[in-house]
Amino acid sequence: MNVTVLVCEQLSMFELACATELFALPRPEFNQWYRTKIVALKGDQFSGLCDTTFTCPVVNTLPATDLLVVPSFPVHITKVDTHIANEVLAHYRRGGRIISFCSGAFLLGALGILDNREAITHWRYASEFKQRFPAVSYCEDSLYVYDGQIGCSAGSAAAIDLGIEIIRQDFGYEYANAVARRLVLPAHRDGGQSQYIQKPLARPNNTLAKCIDWALTQLSPQLTVNQMAQKANMTRRTFDRHFIKQFNITAHQWLCERKLDVARQLLETTTLSIEQIALRAGFDNAITLRHNFRKYLSVSPTHYRQTFRKLPDTVMQSNTVIQKPGCAL
Repeated sequence: MNVTVLVCEQLSMFELACATELFALPRPEFNQWYRTKIVALKGDQFSGLCDTTFTCPVVNTLPATDLLVVPSFPVHITKVDTHIANEVLAHYRRGGRIISFCSGAFLLGALGILDNREAITHWRYASEFKQRFPAVSYCEDSLYVYDGQIGCSAGSAAAIDLGIEIIRQDFGYEYANAVARRLVLPAHRDGGQSQYIQKPLARPNNTLAKCIDWALTQLSPQLTVNQMAQKANMTRRTFDRHFIKQFNITAHQWLCERKLDVARQLLETTTLSIEQIALRAGFDNAITLRHNFRKYLSVSPTHYRQTFRKLPDTVMQSNTVIQKPGCAL
């Protein structure tokens, strides 16, 4: 799978580094990975911070690529260079995927690629973005938006959230989580709508940590929050209070999420029936599994499997994913 990172007009070092770390860093531990090039269509040298200079190959035509990454674009430029516009639009019209980080959304907006789509950019530029591109549906407070072809992330570090989502859809949750661990980051920041990436847990206080470690080995229809409270040597009321303070969700919701983590993994990697998966994940039956999938993920287990199960020589696609901070699952 080929990735092209396009440096435009001026250099934003952090966003370019995010693209490089996500898609260009060699990962020999994986059987499949991206082949990435960093190119410019206009000029081969770009000034960085602290009197540094970045040099990259300049090309006349974008190389054949599956994914085009625009790390940044100058917000003050309202008329895009004709050559850059033609090359990016040609890639888009061929059905190629494009994602932008931070101010890179201004290039996509100026080319009309975001018209009638949902998009996001850094909060500092939100007012100007909405004023200049009224045909775009701006997603307030989102970390990123991705509909399977076009994606945008908010400022700076949200580029990593979007990049991990792309990896998740291209290669599956194991690859995405491995990349996140290597970055020493959670594979999915708390909050948002459909939570499609397995979410590592923050480490709580020692008593809760031991209880949680125990609960993860006991997932079954018989496991209850009352049992977890007993294991933590707390009353149910005290346990609930400490749990909500630590995780900002109830213990019951946490337990459902962990069971759903197991179910999603089995849906992606096995051919087990929905009933078998429900029992292995710790639900009473397939009906309970379907109910919780609808409640927390807004999709059915069958639809999730059709969307995310990795098949040979195919690339997984997704419905629009909008990731927002501060919203419980």
